[in-house]
Amino acid sequence: MKVDHSTPVPRRRQAGLVLLWGVQIVLGVVFVLMAFTRLAGSTAAVETFEQIGWGQWLRWVTGAVELAGGVGLLIPRLAGVAALGLVGVMVGATLANLLVLNPAMAVLTVALGVATTAVAVARRADIRLLLHRLRR
Repeated sequence: MKVDHSTPVPRRRQAGLVLLWGVQIVLGVVFVLMAFTRLAGSTAAVETFEQIGWGQWLRWVTGAVELAGGVGLLIPRLAGVAALGLVGVMVGATLANLLVLNPAMAVLTVALGVATTAVAVARRADIRLLLHRLRR
């Protein structure tokens, strides 16, 4: 999809896009850093996934999805789909915190889930376009 730069973008919309990109960049950095702790096998990450009880394979999968999602948030065509995938990760993390780990930590995972949901909603046209192109 090409952007026509000859048509001025209203200030309000431009400010919204700047804010959206700011949120995406912050979330991207957060998820990449979280992924590195999981993939590097930090003691805290290993212990957390042992507590969950599903084995270390879940730590590896979670780290890989967080890394892909964090990087995807920084790529314009993938940002919406990346956010959507990270919403799923945050739903799982929230459930793990509430049911097995530390319920107080659910506040953080819910906040990250809300932020990634906001990005996915804001990028819904991009998600539809990507899905349409994949169906061809």
